[in-house]
Amino acid sequence: MIFSSAFNRLKQGLSRSRTQFNNRISKLFTGSVPLTDELLEEIEEILISADIGVELSMEIIEDLRKNFPLNQVVEMNSVVDFLKSDLMRRMEVKQTPNEAPEKPHVILVVGVNGTGKTTSIGKLAYHYTNQGKSVLLVAGDTFRAAAIEQLEIWSQRSGAELTKKVAADPSSVVYDALQSANQRGIDVVLIDTAGRLHTQKNLMIELDKIQRVIKKVIPNAPHETVLTIDATTGQNGLIQARQFSEVTPVDHLFLTKLDGTAKGGIAIAIHHNLDIPVKYIGIGEQKDDIQDFDAAGYVQALFEINE
Repeated sequence: MIFSSAFNRLKQGLSRSRTQFNNRISKLFTGSVPLTDELLEEIEEILISADIGVELSMEIIEDLRKNFPLNQVVEMNSVVDFLKSDLMRRMEVKQTPNEAPEKPHVILVVGVNGTGKTTSIGKLAYHYTNQGKSVLLVAGDTFRAAAIEQLEIWSQRSGAELTKKVAADPSSVVYDALQSANQRGIDVVLIDTAGRLHTQKNLMIELDKIQRVIKKVIPNAPHETVLTIDATTGQNGLIQARQFSEVTPVDHLFLTKLDGTAKGGIAIAIHHNLDIPVKYIGIGEQKDDIQDFDAAGYVQALFEINE
């Protein structure tokens, strides 16, 4: 269950999505109304516009048809409650793995340019250092000076250490960092990678090499591969998630920039289509603007009416 302060921040972060989603749904109803084909079509259009996706939106509408007699008068609250429970059911996830029993817990972070990957790594670093854990950031995007500089700033903000080597082979940087982390008993290692497009075969080959080097040092690692997805890109985020998952195993998603989108339904669409759970969400630019994803709280926040 989300604590009230965290839930309020989630509500605030999802305000644009909520305006697009729940406020529009609530305007369709005034007390009790007949559930007509026209009304169902309007609900379907709202679901699609929130980037829940055409196929899934159609399935949800079909569920409504099965549970509410057509042209019968229905209460708004009963329809909304049904939509909430339907979405929560579709976002049920298998138990996600806990941190590795041995040190370090290695998290490989991947994603295309512009998804907020480095910022997400910084937030994760703060998330762990705030728990009293030692964290090592690894600058695996070695040929883009700006990426290293940004990660250095985040290491200072979060209290994490940083391993970097400009213009070096990314795999060698990762290898040295993991050797050091092993020797020093570091709790968590967060590995940045170059923001790569799914169409760039050479970069995907590089990612495969990094994974093989990780396993040479720590056979069970990476313990998590996290893909950052920019929520503002909507259905394009689903395409990115699908194409990355075809190249490398993806354990979890970090959904970024939720505070800047009216398309918050993309979290539901990705989970439904690819069975990749959202584990973290970013709802702002500050180091503590990160939350563990809670499906029930997320759906509830979408349905809260803006004041």
